[in-house]
Amino acid sequence: MPQAKANGIEIEYVTEGDPSDPALLLVMGLGAQLTTWPDGFVDGLRQRGFFVIRYDNRDSGLSTKFDGVPDIMALFTGTDLSSAPYRIEDMADDGAALLAALGIAKAHVVGASLGGMITQALVINHPELFLSACSIMSTTGDRAVGAPTGEAITALLRPVATSREEAIQASVEGSLAIGSPGYPIDEGVRRERAAAAYDRSYCPDGTVRQLAAILASPDRTEGLRGVDMPFLVMHGEADPLVTPSGGHATAAAVPGSRLLTFPGMGHDLPEPLWGTMTDAIVANTELAAV
Repeated sequence: MPQAKANGIEIEYVTEGDPSDPALLLVMGLGAQLTTWPDGFVDGLRQRGFFVIRYDNRDSGLSTKFDGVPDIMALFTGTDLSSAPYRIEDMADDGAALLAALGIAKAHVVGASLGGMITQALVINHPELFLSACSIMSTTGDRAVGAPTGEAITALLRPVATSREEAIQASVEGSLAIGSPGYPIDEGVRRERAAAAYDRSYCPDGTVRQLAAILASPDRTEGLRGVDMPFLVMHGEADPLVTPSGGHATAAAVPGSRLLTFPGMGHDLPEPLWGTMTDAIVANTELAAV
C-alpha cells in the first residue's frame, strides 16, 4: 500500500476504483485500521461509482505512531487534558492533508465511530473540501450523550495483552461485547479478523492516545449547527459503545440532516445491512450540489 506525507506525518492509504469518479473518503474508528472497513462494503461503494480512499489514522495501522502514555483517568474526569498528544481536530487535518496530497479538491466523506467524530471535524473545519458527509455510530463530543454502557467500558479498557494469542482473544471478546446482537458473527470469523489485524499492526498505546484525543476534544455541537451540506447519520439501536443518543444528538445539531437507525445493530457494520447503508450513502451524495 502507498504512503503519503501529509500534515507532517506518514499516512498509509489505499484507493479503489476509477480516479475519474467522485472521491469518497472513508475514516475508521478507535484503534481500527483501514482494513477494518469490510471489503464487501467498500466494493459496494466502488461499484456505485466512487473512487474510494481508505487510510490508517495516526497511531493506527501503518501510519505514523506517536509517543507517550496519556493520563486516561484525568482525561475521563476532565481534571487535566494536557496529557493528550493531539485532538480530533488534528486527526481531521490529517484527512484533509491526505486529500491535498492526492490532488483531490472535493470529496464525499464517511466515518465510523471515532471516524465519525473526525468526519464531523472535517466538515466543520474544512467545509470547502466536502460535498456530503455521513457519520456512523458516532457522537458530537457532548459528554451528556452517547455515553458507553459499563460493559462496553470494560471491554474498551481491558489490560494490554502480553502475547499474540491474548491480543486475539481480547479482540474477539471485545467485538462480542459491543457487536450487533441482531446480527451475530461466527467466532471463527471474529478470530480470523483479529489475527489479521494483529499481524498487520498491533499498537495498544496508539489506541490509548486516540482515546485521549476523544476525551480532550471539545464538543462539536455548535460547529455542527453551521454545517451546510447533505449530512447523513446512521446508528445502531443496540450500540453499547456509542449509545444511540449520540447519533440522535448529531442529527439534531446538523440542519437538514437525515437520521437512519437500525434495530439489532451494535457497534459494527453487519453484512446484512451493507446494501441498505450503501443505498443511503449514495442517496445522500446525490443531494450534493456539484
